[in-house]
Amino acid sequence: MVPDLPRPTDAELAVLRVLWTNGPSTVREVHDAMAGGRTVVYTTTLKTLQTMTEKGLTVRATERGQHVYRPRHAEAVTQVRLVTDLLDRAFESCFLEESGE
Repeated sequence: MVPDLPRPTDAELAVLRVLWTNGPSTVREVHDAMAGGRTVVYTTTLKTLQTMTEKGLTVRATERGQHVYRPRHAEAVTQVRLVTDLLDRAFESCFLEESGE
């Protein structure tokens, strides 16, 4: 069964990809990984991670005096949730028509 997860935004998915690839990371590490030649504001990365923690997408711990973030769920769990949500939204009208609603 897929847990009831909030749907991440595109920006949040980009952060999750960094965390799934690199493992638990500080804001600076996520920021540097996402910058990759484009302009990304550090405070935007920080705010995104804070919001993701509030939504339950990430978990924050204090290690070596720094906040370290990790994804709350494995990549596969999130992918299944996103695909399930997409299918539900895409085919909801088909199911309603078949059931006569």
